[in-house]
Amino acid sequence: MNMDEVYRKHAETVFRFLMTLCHEEETARELTQETFYQAIRSSGRYDGTCKVSTWLCQIAKHLWYREIEKRKKKGTLPLDEDVGQPTEGVEREIVIREEKMELFRKVHLLDETSKEVVLLRITGEFSFREIGEIFGKQENWARVTFYRAKQKLVKGREES
Repeated sequence: MNMDEVYRKHAETVFRFLMTLCHEEETARELTQETFYQAIRSSGRYDGTCKVSTWLCQIAKHLWYREIEKRKKKGTLPLDEDVGQPTEGVEREIVIREEKMELFRKVHLLDETSKEVVLLRITGEFSFREIGEIFGKQENWARVTFYRAKQKLVKGREES
């Protein structure tokens, strides 16, 4: 794993994640750096069962929890008890955003007709009947085209 590349690709995500936890830019920057230091130290234990960004955000979250404990001991924790608790689903939102990006990258590789049908369906939320009308075809044609494109996307995902 090339950590320079990992840093370039994921530093902003980790920083934004930490900002949602601590709401302090300086702390988020310091913890982002510490996250990558810890990632380098434990890179041999990364087994690939999750996305790299998810692994990094887990490290970041644990570092933030450690920071909270330090602040509690020093008595410097803000009065707001909600500070440091992840907002509902923040980690899940990051994963969903990354999965969406990956999906759109793969959609972009489809042939033009399949790409347009998929985009009309998932971003325009058009019905199959409407998609068929746009192309001057039947509703069933739109369903079959979408299904085949989806199969290509799933197959591409399994090959990655």
